Amino acid sequence: MAFVLDTAALPAPERVEAVHTAMMFASAPCHVIHENPAGPVHARMEVWDLGDTNIFTCRSSGLRLLRTARLARQDAMPVISLAVQREGHGRLDQHGHQRVTPPGELLGVDLSGAYDYSWSGDGAAGCVQIPLDQLDLPLDAIRSALGNLRASPLYRLVAAHVATLSRDRARITADPTAPTVAAATVDLVRALLASATRSERHTRRALAETLLTRIRAHVRHHLTDPGLTPARIAAAHNISLRQLYKLCAGAGLSLEQWIINERLRGARHDLLHPGHQHRPVTAIAHSWGFRDVTHFTRRFKARYGLTPTQLRRASADARRPGV
Repeated sequence: MAFVLDTAALPAPERVEAVHTAMMFASAPCHVIHENPAGPVHARMEVWDLGDTNIFTCRSSGLRLLRTARLARQDAMPVISLAVQREGHGRLDQHGHQRVTPPGELLGVDLSGAYDYSWSGDGAAGCVQIPLDQLDLPLDAIRSALGNLRASPLYRLVAAHVATLSRDRARITADPTAPTVAAATVDLVRALLASATRSERHTRRALAETLLTRIRAHVRHHLTDPGLTPARIAAAHNISLRQLYKLCAGAGLSLEQWIINERLRGARHDLLHPGHQHRPVTAIAHSWGFRDVTHFTRRFKARYGLTPTQLRRASADARRPGV
């Protein structure tokens, strides 16, 4: 289930108050200041539950979120936000540091503290919001890390992960694997923060504890690459192929089979999506890393009981009026 506000359905005079009320629910209490309150204010906000975290997306006209020290003192549960700017440049002033975040980059915000965040003109961002008690790191280490995320070798991996969560929020939160995705997200963020603290103790422990999570995230972000192999996965994480297989075996995971299943799941999604109905099955198979279409068709039928063509035809028939 999701909470959604779309001001397109509201009369113009009611939009400013509606955005303020929605922001109180969606994120931390703050003053919501519109760049042009007398102009064409518009906003669409969504909050999707993901385990003990949530995914929050916002697309709006120029906006400033001002959280004062007084408001910050009212919160009982500290929360952090890892956000990817999707449109416009996000500007954050917090804990004496000022940062400008262009589209595609990652920004960390301590929602329990005072901050000043804004964008000018139409902008959009998507974030994951995580209670601090899920991260198992000292508060001072977390706050230090939030201003130093780019120093982490995991920066790009986590930025891509958060971007995927915010882009595919409905599909991810509705999937039976959502609790696993939530746990993996917390692990990735913890490893990111630990490696950005410049504390060797925190970094070593977090990286060791989240190695398998990071490997699985790496694989998910490279599923469409037909050259993805166990050897390349091991090299990307500075471990031997033997260590990789031992780690997977300890978790009861067959690496090659898991990769194939994830690719099949992605291909099935595309085959069922109306927006892909004119793409040939061969093109979809290749886009998900399958070089041999005959092999793809055989594995697909073994997993789903239908060939890709049969699944697509059944889906089209189900959508046809009167069928």
